Amino acid sequence: MISFFADHAHDFISLFYPNLCESCGQPLARGEDVICAECQFALPQTHYHEEKSNAIEKHFWGRVEIFRAASYYFFQKGSKIQHLIHQLKYKGKKEVGVKLGKMYGNELKNNEDFNSTNVILPVPLHRSKEMKRGYNQVNLFCQGLSESMNIPWLRNVLIRTRITETQTHKSRFERWENVGSVFQIKDAAPIEGKHVLLCDDVITTGSTLEACARSILEIPGVKVSIATIACAVK
Repeated sequence: MISFFADHAHDFISLFYPNLCESCGQPLARGEDVICAECQFALPQTHYHEEKSNAIEKHFWGRVEIFRAASYYFFQKGSKIQHLIHQLKYKGKKEVGVKLGKMYGNELKNNEDFNSTNVILPVPLHRSKEMKRGYNQVNLFCQGLSESMNIPWLRNVLIRTRITETQTHKSRFERWENVGSVFQIKDAAPIEGKHVLLCDDVITTGSTLEACARSILEIPGVKVSIATIACAVK
């Protein structure tokens, strides 16, 4: 009886204050949250976690030693993926990051390589930039991954030591010059001898992730894999 009234109360409230899909803007059906089932099905998954020597992994060959690398979706300008990341990054829609992390974590935990990771590290923002924005969007993605993969994520192991210029419109070389020495390990003990899953929102040239991975790999016995929400690797 209580469930009956609760369901009808939910339906009544939804008439006036509908929960909308953050991808397409349409009302969510009962049982859906953040992203509707239709969008979840239609969003362009890469399935790179199932493919060794995929395009992202090849992107790092000869640059830094990465065990495995994958992105959940292909990134295209004007797409629903760009809209979702914009909602997460600039509109305070933190639930988008957690939801995408949970969804991708459910995929990764069924893969032998990614399931061997011990700890999750986000690409950090500089402290001042994170304070201005109020959060690091990558932390939210990591939170979702952690919940579904049942492995810890650590937000203060890898730090950004100085503010850098925006990477937009920079060449690959310029991007590397911009971030090449700005990441440091604050506390190595939690990741010594571990398989680290390094995470970011979007990978383009890979310069930021390369710089982070180089710092992490200075710690004895560490192995690095990469997971991002989307990729624009060409």
